[in-house]
Amino acid sequence: MCRSPLLIEKALQFAKALGYDEFRGSNGWLEKFKRKLGIMAKVISGESKDVDDNDSENWITETLSKISKDYKPENIFYADETALFFQGLPQKTLTFKKEKCFGGKQSKARLTVMLGANMTGHQKLKPLFIERSKNPRFFKGAKSLKVDYDFNKKSWMTLEICEKWVQKLDKRMIAECHKIALVFYHCPAHPKEINQKLKILQFFTCHQTLHQNFNQ
Repeated sequence: MCRSPLLIEKALQFAKALGYDEFRGSNGWLEKFKRKLGIMAKVISGESKDVDDNDSENWITETLSKISKDYKPENIFYADETALFFQGLPQKTLTFKKEKCFGGKQSKARLTVMLGANMTGHQKLKPLFIERSKNPRFFKGAKSLKVDYDFNKKSWMTLEICEKWVQKLDKRMIAECHKIALVFYHCPAHPKEINQKLKILQFFTCHQTLHQNFNQ
């Protein structure tokens, strides 16, 4: 990351080399310089070169075109999992100007949540929660859950859990007489060949680069 002092120091070196002895680099000069050239700080996200551009183009022109042809937007769903650090503390707070603010060690307790919705955003799939315990304490006394639940030692998504969830969703769609296409991004925890086990749901996978576009 290029910090302001480093940029100013480099600018002073260039100014001296070019004979601009009166140049005095400052934060004000740097901000004006960045605004003038349209320079801004951005978070580097994703791994855009993980997949060959031709593979991405082929998936769009062939697979995605087929999905769009066979299914209406409201019947095309995308699902993905994310980590939920449910004991995490906020990194910012409000305090008086002269008071010092100290934080503690962040908890690493986590669970995995699978979320999904259709292209129009009008229908959401029943979330899947993955935790470590087979029968966690907070289930005590609960007669029913508004989410699907599974478990393993690390509370991670696994191929077995994912297949089970997809097959359960397939049965749910059969009961609703709702034919859908479900898209996942390709990774070891997501099944490749599962359509032969499904009756009404059609399963597709896309590459990581395309997965980033779906999330946007």
